[in-house]
Amino acid sequence: MRSPLNAKIPSDSRFSRLLDRDTVAAWVFLAPALILLGIFVLYPIAYLFFLSFTTDSFTRAGMRWIGLRNYWRLLLSPDFWQVLGNTVYFTIATVIPSLVLPLGLAVLLNQSIALRGLLRAAYFIPSITSLVAVGLGFRWLFQTDGIVNDGLAALNIPAVPWLQDTFWAMPVLILLSIWKQIGFNMVVFLAGLQTIPISRYEAAELDGANAWQQFRYVTLPGLRPTIVFVTVTTAIFTLRSFEQVYVITGGGPMNSTNLLVYFIYDQAFAQFDFGYAAAAATILLIVALLLVYWQLRSLHEAERPNEE
Repeated sequence: MRSPLNAKIPSDSRFSRLLDRDTVAAWVFLAPALILLGIFVLYPIAYLFFLSFTTDSFTRAGMRWIGLRNYWRLLLSPDFWQVLGNTVYFTIATVIPSLVLPLGLAVLLNQSIALRGLLRAAYFIPSITSLVAVGLGFRWLFQTDGIVNDGLAALNIPAVPWLQDTFWAMPVLILLSIWKQIGFNMVVFLAGLQTIPISRYEAAELDGANAWQQFRYVTLPGLRPTIVFVTVTTAIFTLRSFEQVYVITGGGPMNSTNLLVYFIYDQAFAQFDFGYAAAAATILLIVALLLVYWQLRSLHEAERPNEE
């Protein structure tokens, strides 16, 4: 009978796996990226969260711990609720057209049509254009004596004060955001369409399905992961919108176009209320994390039937 003293230590113990040559090499190669991630991502997020419970200046001598007072101020602030309503309106009005229009364009460009490559490039150009430059262009187009009002005057339609009216200023920002996002989403949808097997369309055609039925029962289910991805990325793009507000309207008129990111910027760098701005930024971060969680969960559920 073998003595317990002679029993060998299992070679696959946790400690031995940690000291495995491949594991050590992997950690060595990952260390620079992890260090940069910690310095430039994790530490700023942790400091932002800490700052949201403080008040006064950035200096350690002037910083005071006030607990949840900044969050309570947000809940009681009419300006914050107006900004939140503006952001929700802006996000919904941007996301829906930014899904429908690129999807329709992708379906058309996925067919064998003339100048397909040129059209793809033309639709993608807005995605690589500077948002500040585009914002200046839209401000020039929609100013009181701009080209848009000149066109309306040619049709005997009264001029519209696009950027000075509390109703029309937001649609200008929404139009710019849709124009900016449409090319990227179209390319993503094109990539998703190419992953759908042609045999599914052939089977649907043999069953007598018309073009709309093929789109509804073949294309849309096949694009479910892509639609979730595009929805989340577009929502995050709209939630972090800042340049168009800063360049075109400055949050006006009468706070009607003030979005959450611009509100955070104004509170931090114009009012120097860093703790209050950090609390609003923390809420924005939580919303973005919830969107990412919903995306990952939806993608996992979409892949589950394929695994079964």
